[in-house]
Amino acid sequence: NIQNLRNFDAEYGAGDQKGGGSLLRKNVILDYIKDVTGRFQLRKPLKVVLDCGNGAGSLVGVEVLEGIGANVVPLYCESDGTFPNHHPDPTVDENLSDLIMAVQKEGADLGIGFDGDADRIGAVDDRGNIVRGDLLLLLLGLDILRKNGNAKMIFDVKCSQVIPEEFTKAGGEAIMWKTGHSLIKNKMTEEGADLAGELSGHIFFADDYFGFDDAPYCAARLVEMLSRSEMSLFEMLKGFNVYQSTPEIRIDIPENRKKEIIDAAAQHFGKLYEVLDVDGVRILFEGGWGLLRASNTQPILVARFEAEKLDQLQEIRSEIEEWLETKGVLVQ
Repeated sequence: NIQNLRNFDAEYGAGDQKGGGSLLRKNVILDYIKDVTGRFQLRKPLKVVLDCGNGAGSLVGVEVLEGIGANVVPLYCESDGTFPNHHPDPTVDENLSDLIMAVQKEGADLGIGFDGDADRIGAVDDRGNIVRGDLLLLLLGLDILRKNGNAKMIFDVKCSQVIPEEFTKAGGEAIMWKTGHSLIKNKMTEEGADLAGELSGHIFFADDYFGFDDAPYCAARLVEMLSRSEMSLFEMLKGFNVYQSTPEIRIDIPENRKKEIIDAAAQHFGKLYEVLDVDGVRILFEGGWGLLRASNTQPILVARFEAEKLDQLQEIRSEIEEWLETKGVLVQ
């Protein structure tokens, strides 16, 4: 582990010891591109706008998609850690504004955005609509289901209800689990699932891959899937039940109050509604749900709301936010 490595360096790194080892330098970037492009080839040409956000994906993103036969329009695909154009986080809508405009201007089949270290993915359909990570997970899961005849998928508590609805309707098994990179990945391994993912855009593939989240690979797999379909990305998504939803809402709270509020919410709302306590509380209302969970890494609560109709969404959100205010927690 990393602590052992530190101890080794402290003991041996400062001296003049000589060993009998050897050094091999290898360009793993070329190996990676060769591996991914060897897995996919497009059935028909597609135009893809790729926004690497000046992050690590700039090193391989364009080459991977061009290598499988896509016509790539690069956007901010020069690696620059100062991120001069926008922060590389495809979960934030404003970070996708240039991608949306480029898709519409170019008449592209879709747009794809990477985060800074290229383990998360976001997308824009052919009409410029943002496609969240949970819907990408669903599309890719359904594709695996069609290919294999059965499939198991792990999704996090922030994902839309459309995920388990559509996946189970098609004959797959969908398991809700805790938010968190390692938690989702470990659950996928434990369950022997084919893929797993989060609303945030982490998508892990055990089916025909190594079980980790890799945005360039995911992009190639998504584009190849589209190339086999007569439908556009917009048309694919149009077939799903449409829910009204909010993005993640981040609520500042002292670290020592996070557990207190989540426990109180479980007790209060558990008397009124069905509550899922996989991770925080996902409160099931008629026609929708509301989520409150404590961040694993920051002094915040994360909330999200979803419903079949906009007025139901507003009612659910108001009820939960008004209850939070009685506990001294203000939602900005």
